[in-house]
Amino acid sequence: MKEDFLHYIWRHQYFDKSEVATADGEPVQVIKTGFYNTEAGPDFKEAIIKIGEVEWSGSVEVHLKASDWQRHQHHIDGKYDQVVLHVVWEADKPVYRIDGSLIPVLELKGRVKLQMLHTYQQLQQAHHAIPCAAFWPSVPEVTKLAMMERALIERLELKGEEVLQTYQSTGNDWEQTVFYTLLRGFGFKTNQLAFELLAKALPFKVVRQHVASQFQLEALLFGQAGFLAEPVDEYAVQLAKEYTFLAHKYKLQPLQPHQWNFLRMRPGNFPTVRLAQLAAVLHKRTSLFATLLELDTIKAYEALFRAQVSEYWQQHYMLGRKAKGKQQSMGKSSAHNLVINVVVPLLTAYATHTGNRQFQEKAIALLEQVREASNKYTRLYEELGWQAKSAADNQAALGLFRFYCEPVNCMHCGIGNKIMKQRAS
Repeated sequence: MKEDFLHYIWRHQYFDKSEVATADGEPVQVIKTGFYNTEAGPDFKEAIIKIGEVEWSGSVEVHLKASDWQRHQHHIDGKYDQVVLHVVWEADKPVYRIDGSLIPVLELKGRVKLQMLHTYQQLQQAHHAIPCAAFWPSVPEVTKLAMMERALIERLELKGEEVLQTYQSTGNDWEQTVFYTLLRGFGFKTNQLAFELLAKALPFKVVRQHVASQFQLEALLFGQAGFLAEPVDEYAVQLAKEYTFLAHKYKLQPLQPHQWNFLRMRPGNFPTVRLAQLAAVLHKRTSLFATLLELDTIKAYEALFRAQVSEYWQQHYMLGRKAKGKQQSMGKSSAHNLVINVVVPLLTAYATHTGNRQFQEKAIALLEQVREASNKYTRLYEELGWQAKSAADNQAALGLFRFYCEPVNCMHCGIGNKIMKQRAS
């Protein structure tokens, strides 16, 4: 058993209330359970409990055993002096506040329906990746839908928080934040770290000075990436010459070629190809922030990310290495990946930053426009009868699995709550 089960029992008062009394025999009446506290301090604040003839206002602390009070060092922490009732599964010993006064203890063991306890144990000990798989059919569709929507919002907010952390690290510079987030996205999984390093080594304020020239953008990007140290053809020589001038002007220090990964990749995914595609996206765009914020349809973002690369990169996949056929722009699925991992987190972050929820609504609308293939997470729920129809559904399933199913966090999940409530009636 974990404390989250007792938190759930206390919050919903799912225990036998007949002749409720403390371990010392004082009658207990719960007038107000209190607000669940996710910060440091007691578990429930602003509770109102009547013990004997006295009505107390304060906090409620919940433990599996009363002795956990000392094990968690609450007996020397002043924040817990306001506790008026100690709710435990087993009252194995008396506990005291710092001033030595006894804290009333309510033992729940024997007061919770066995059906609820057994259901909780089934969820905790389930062998299926989705702990509630055996109960899934009994849960109303509206409950599942509501929880999926909640998991989606929580996942988006988490990704948005990462963008806000970047924003703070850049000295509250949205342009550099967007540049960093965009480059990180262009690395996809294999070269994400290298693109992050490139974003840190090449400030967007430098890039912005040269967006009018796609050639200069390529010189900056390929030079900073470390691919121009030993030019292999005439075009590379020209890029290297331009980069040498720009590097001296802006005091730039390039990365090393070994930091980029080409192994077990298709040529279309090579970092050199991605850099050429990035140059095409940056070309003639002095404000990445405004661009990513203002577009409003998935087609518009597709057009942005699938911008045509320069003539040289239409015929090459590496410097000095010709492609068999003419190189096309970025694939549609890759463009959608950037919408999911760059645009949507940015919009969510900006919604939080400004308090304007329209940006978050726009982020969700974009996800709903993307038809994304099932993945290993969505398939787990599809096996139970749920159907993913868009990237929004995929992100919701991923959020539900990562935040609730994988850590067996059923007591904080709307679906798990519904299952327990069914067993309480």
